[in-house]
Amino acid sequence: MPIRARGPRSSYRSLVVAAVAALTAVLLSPAGAQGASPGKARPPESRPVYSYGDAVRESVWVDTGLDGDGDGRSDRVAADIVRPSEPARQGRRIPVIMDASPYYSCCGRGNESQLKTYGADGRPVQFPLHYDNYFVPRGYAFVAVDLAGTNRSDGCVDVGGRSDVQSAKAVIDWLNGRARGYTTRTGSARASAGWSDGRTGMIGKSYDGTVANGVAATGVEGLRTIVPIGAISSWYDYYFAQGAPLYGSGPEWLSGYVESPEAQDRCAAVQQRLVDGAPRTGDWTGLWAGRDYVKDARKVRASVFAVHGMQDLNVRTKHLGQWWDALADRGVERKIWLSQTGHVDPFDYRRAEWVGTLHRWFDHYLLGYDNGIDREPMADIERHPGQWSTDRVWPPRSTRTTTVRPGTGNAPGVGTLALRPARPGATETFTDDPAQSETDWAADLDRTTGAKAGFRTAPLTTDLRLSGSSRVTVTATPTTTTAHLSAVLVDIGPDTIRDYGASGEGITTLTERSCWGASTTGDSSCYKETRADTTTVDRTVVSRGWADLGTYADAHKGRPLVPGRAVTLTVDLAATDHVVPAGHRLALIVAGTDRDLIDPPDSTPTLTLDLARTFAKLPFAGGTGAFVRATTGSAAVPDSPRTAGVRGVTPPRPAARVPGGGGA
Repeated sequence: MPIRARGPRSSYRSLVVAAVAALTAVLLSPAGAQGASPGKARPPESRPVYSYGDAVRESVWVDTGLDGDGDGRSDRVAADIVRPSEPARQGRRIPVIMDASPYYSCCGRGNESQLKTYGADGRPVQFPLHYDNYFVPRGYAFVAVDLAGTNRSDGCVDVGGRSDVQSAKAVIDWLNGRARGYTTRTGSARASAGWSDGRTGMIGKSYDGTVANGVAATGVEGLRTIVPIGAISSWYDYYFAQGAPLYGSGPEWLSGYVESPEAQDRCAAVQQRLVDGAPRTGDWTGLWAGRDYVKDARKVRASVFAVHGMQDLNVRTKHLGQWWDALADRGVERKIWLSQTGHVDPFDYRRAEWVGTLHRWFDHYLLGYDNGIDREPMADIERHPGQWSTDRVWPPRSTRTTTVRPGTGNAPGVGTLALRPARPGATETFTDDPAQSETDWAADLDRTTGAKAGFRTAPLTTDLRLSGSSRVTVTATPTTTTAHLSAVLVDIGPDTIRDYGASGEGITTLTERSCWGASTTGDSSCYKETRADTTTVDRTVVSRGWADLGTYADAHKGRPLVPGRAVTLTVDLAATDHVVPAGHRLALIVAGTDRDLIDPPDSTPTLTLDLARTFAKLPFAGGTGAFVRATTGSAAVPDSPRTAGVRGVTPPRPAARVPGGGGA
């Protein structure tokens, strides 16, 4: 399968890359042109010419300049390093791939929950994941940083705040000669990064990728690229959806979960600040402002290769959508992969293509190779399990926001979705039922139920593609002083999809292994293979969003509702890219509590929707014209799958409170 890459934006290195590539090709890729067709040079590529077994393995403690635990000493974070020994002996400096994580001792990384291990002399032995095994023989160093308060680092975990971000930024500063490193946690002997050329790429899934986003948003010099996988872009949006709580606890629980036992003893003050700064009201506070990386996207100088599962119900794709849009506004070089999975690393759903693409990405941005990856399609999108398409840019240039409107149908709660506004005075009513979820609502779309209002198009005559982030504006009259709202887009029609609600979130782990790089006795490069975990469905939830209706006047602060008084609220839906096929129908559901995905309000409200003042702004490829073409005329309706033997997607599980911990 061909390797796909990012879009046509030219690298800022384009004027010098030919010279750099020629030199590095000689130094790192002696066989780089072998096997090429006569007269046609193969793009330069780093090759595994260095010994992994003889690599230097060492630990350095870097001074962060902070005293998070209040012990009167500047915190030091542990950076475990593995690097080829040959370049330093040859007088050459090399770039760094870094994964900064809080999970190296508490929870593990990857599908097999790998932890760091150390020898009797304290030197690192096992580095989780394949980055070290694959890239060190190719002339890169790999650095695994313990965030402050975790594993062998000083300080305290502050869940996306200054301490977390500075843990990794300080190491980049050290790699570039701007910070102090030490050979021990408490000693005075200095450690030099003279082997590093300062060029750093950060990578990681979930919390790790979140830290990469946060460090990039500081604009630190030396960070050339980041690869955030299923990553958070604003910590408020991890815990709340426009005031509606997503979990029964705040960031203090996560801090205590990942901190080392000794850190828990000394970090009570930090824990209390997390409690005080993140009230369960869902109001925006200074704590959340300090953990919002989107507002600092203007500072990002690194390229960004973003990866996300479109059915990720842990780190919802709202994080991806708002980060991506902010980066696009700043002209940041970027690339994207969107899968049908939940919270899953691409190494575990598209392994060979992922390793190859990541290799070329790092070769370009860290070694300066002109391998063409910056001129290739920007987006890879999984259309069906294991079947991918590409786009030159994402969302496609033809994408335009189209306003579609709900209308009444032939039965209560079973309405229409079209361009024309509903007649004045048209309404639909539902009562919040916290026992029901989006899968229950979707199953009942074609019949009257008391817990939701549903609106759908006629069967489409042509395919209709949604690409990007949607918004739904609702005018509703509540019967109580509190209410939560859910808005869900659904593709009604038969399909086979990844079972993102199951325990593997779209993958099944096998016993067979494949190897990606060199191994040592204590660090194997071989990992369990996976296959797609699929299920047959007759409708698919495409995107969803939630809000506390009390934030209607101020998105940052909720207020009590007045029973009987209508309010208007806009709900942000998660970014997606989905094609609704001809013959299927597109539906919008408006309901209350989405079971296991948001917490219910304090009351049991009944909400009456004013349909004339309710609408959705949807990003269609081709805009309004595409919607008109798809909804004009009549279409054959595909046969629905037989009920017998059809499981449907597994209902969403209670939302995880840990972004990517425990090997997730």
